[in-house]
Amino acid sequence: MSEEIFDFPVIWKPYGDYLKSRVADFCNYFGAKDINDLRRKSVQDIQRFWKSVDEFLGLKWRKRYSKILDTSRGIEFSRWFEDGIINLSENCLRYDGPALIWEGEEGKSRTFSYRDLALLTSSLAGALRKLGVKKGDRVGLFMPMIPQTVISFLAIAHIGAIVVPMFSGYGPESISVRLKDAAAKILITSDGFFRKGKKVNTLDIAKESVRSCESVEKIIVFSRTGDVFDDGKFLIRGDDLFSSDRVEPEDTYAEDPFMLIYTSGTTGKPKGAVHVHGGFLLKIAEEGAFQTDMRPGRTLFWITDIGWIMGPWEIVATLSNGATLFIYDGAPDFPEPSRIFDMVRKYRIDALGLSPTFIRAIMKYDENKVIKEKLDSLKFICSTGEPWNYLPYIWTFEKIGGGRVPIINLSGGTEVGACFLSPHPIDQIKPMSLVGQALGMDIDVFDENGNSLPPGKVGELVCKQPWPGMTRGMWKDDARYLETYWSRYKGVWYHGDFASRDKDGFWFLHGRSDDTIKVAGKRVGPAEIESAVVETGKVLESAAIGVPDELKGEAIVIFAVPKVEPTEELRQEIKDYVVSKLGKSFAPKEVRFVRSLPKTRNAKIMRRLVRNKYLGKEVGDTSSLENPEALDEIDRSF
Repeated sequence: MSEEIFDFPVIWKPYGDYLKSRVADFCNYFGAKDINDLRRKSVQDIQRFWKSVDEFLGLKWRKRYSKILDTSRGIEFSRWFEDGIINLSENCLRYDGPALIWEGEEGKSRTFSYRDLALLTSSLAGALRKLGVKKGDRVGLFMPMIPQTVISFLAIAHIGAIVVPMFSGYGPESISVRLKDAAAKILITSDGFFRKGKKVNTLDIAKESVRSCESVEKIIVFSRTGDVFDDGKFLIRGDDLFSSDRVEPEDTYAEDPFMLIYTSGTTGKPKGAVHVHGGFLLKIAEEGAFQTDMRPGRTLFWITDIGWIMGPWEIVATLSNGATLFIYDGAPDFPEPSRIFDMVRKYRIDALGLSPTFIRAIMKYDENKVIKEKLDSLKFICSTGEPWNYLPYIWTFEKIGGGRVPIINLSGGTEVGACFLSPHPIDQIKPMSLVGQALGMDIDVFDENGNSLPPGKVGELVCKQPWPGMTRGMWKDDARYLETYWSRYKGVWYHGDFASRDKDGFWFLHGRSDDTIKVAGKRVGPAEIESAVVETGKVLESAAIGVPDELKGEAIVIFAVPKVEPTEELRQEIKDYVVSKLGKSFAPKEVRFVRSLPKTRNAKIMRRLVRNKYLGKEVGDTSSLENPEALDEIDRSF
């Protein structure tokens, strides 16, 4: 890697009510003098730590566990609270007050109390049982972000079945691959949804996806757009099922799977990460409580989809802590670029989750048309999915948060079922930093030989001890699980991200290590190049890739989405600026202009696909792409 390490001053310090947050209370409960002392103690004895978190949060166990952690099968297959009986859905429905608020793109809205949500969940759970869904059966969830999505998610867990959430923008083939791999018994979908005023028909996509999927016995269809469809033996109107008899939660053991969520690998078919009732619930409840201070009276809104891990995350992080979940089904900039922030103000949102890509997209507008009034309810701005660039980060901190709100910039993964790195409300924060290890996560930075690196060096992000939320393996593919995460360093989780610590101990991410570019023996992460490109102020976003070069081994090619008219002068300005920031060794071979870049549903730029397309290779798995048409931009780039 390039040895350039971020060097920024602290821009936010905790004050007022932040010093009275739940994580501050837990510091006292656990006997830690401050947040960094808590980080250290949380990994000195992980069993004591997680038992204390469980007791502090007051999770409801139907039968308490007698043993906390069992690693007899190896750290790779650690089991937590194995003989304890706990149901994730039940723990998300045990409070009073407002539980769920929804707004649709067309302006409709609904509010549900915890009692409402509990009754609807248990009724739908009863209907699923009548349809023959048993404990351990898989149920596909192909839905936009509407109330029935949350209810279905909880109802499936309620009866001990396994939810298979899928991105609402998938096509038939992507859905079919996941349904077949999971051998799903039921598919839950909607008649459609609205995007920028136009209807998107999801039912036709759902019907096409199950044509070759013999395991699917029924499709449950909830109404969103009000389209008329012919029901029958195969299609069932979902809203009619809420009149079914209610059922009690299933006695699920802590290690019983509740979710099978797919993530695309760099090669091969999508990977199905298995998450369980006890570990996922405890870890995500802890993160909601300690990272975003969720509690009764607080409201969280994350711009996400149920098929991205942050969809399940926000459901569990809010509801398990008695807070209110706000969800939105629609385009984030429709009918105006202020849409998200208008809702923050209208519904008094406390914590808003977004991505750097979303920020870069709205920065092209006049800021007075994006944020019309002060967002005085906002207490946390949350982010995940990709590294930040400096200018969008500072814009977010100053314009959205008014310089008074911390950016909780966290990082984990679908398979992690947790965060590896995250700030907390009682942390000091530097720009773009993830501050430190998430609690209970024994994180380190390794070199290629497995040696721990000192501050100021960039290396591989790893985790040296197990944690409750970790995937219990890849669905029906232990060999792939072991090869992907455990084969590089013995007994250590290898995540594939480059990370570093500065001299003050603040952590930063530098992009995916498998995206690393090696120019004449010198390694550089694409995020460093892309940050330099954006810093010109004339580029909205970019993707940097390494391509074969006879002289240097690899050369840098940049694909840039310009904010101004693309010219030869702009092309040269970008090249010169990258050289001024990173050195002559990393001078780009080419700068090409495009109108958009291919991204996943969680806004990650797919550099692998850009590279393959540029080199004329087989593109590979594109199922996670939200905008596959952007691949054609690579051919048309100039």
